[in-house]
Amino acid sequence: MTTFRTSGRAIVLVVAVALTLFVAACGDSGDDKADLTVANQWVKAVPQGQMTAAFGVLTNTTDSDIHVTAASSPAAGRMELHEVVPGVGGAMQMRQKDGGFVISAHGSLELTPGGYHLMMFDLPAPLTPGEDVAITLTLFDGSTTSFSAQVRDFAGANEDYGPGHGMPTSTTAPGA
Repeated sequence: MTTFRTSGRAIVLVVAVALTLFVAACGDSGDDKADLTVANQWVKAVPQGQMTAAFGVLTNTTDSDIHVTAASSPAAGRMELHEVVPGVGGAMQMRQKDGGFVISAHGSLELTPGGYHLMMFDLPAPLTPGEDVAITLTLFDGSTTSFSAQVRDFAGANEDYGPGHGMPTSTTAPGA
């Protein structure tokens, strides 16, 4: 009987330690907006109805990876997390980033024209240089963080879409 009580106490202690570690890990998963910072953020100016993209640098200040799974903005009907990859024949093509973006512990992820970016579709109004656009990122744990990005003129980064990623194959995306 004494052996059972000791084993029972040991199990309770192990469960308590595991629960404490789990709760501590959740606290570093991006719940605190300061855990994921955004710098040098901007959005490419475009007329109404076109698509565009948001760029910047996402920095993780925690000891755990942060996983961005979605983005939204009142300036866009919908948003997707995108990457640019070589397509058929070597031409660069945009496509939705499977699994979202992972920012390593104490690391950064650059969102750049021709690279990772936040694609904005179905714009209800033009985005003109100098205005600010509100953007919200959703993290794997369901928490969110928001920031504002300034709209700027930018003439580059007219990549093609891959099949099934927003436009037919070989159609130039005018806004990214």
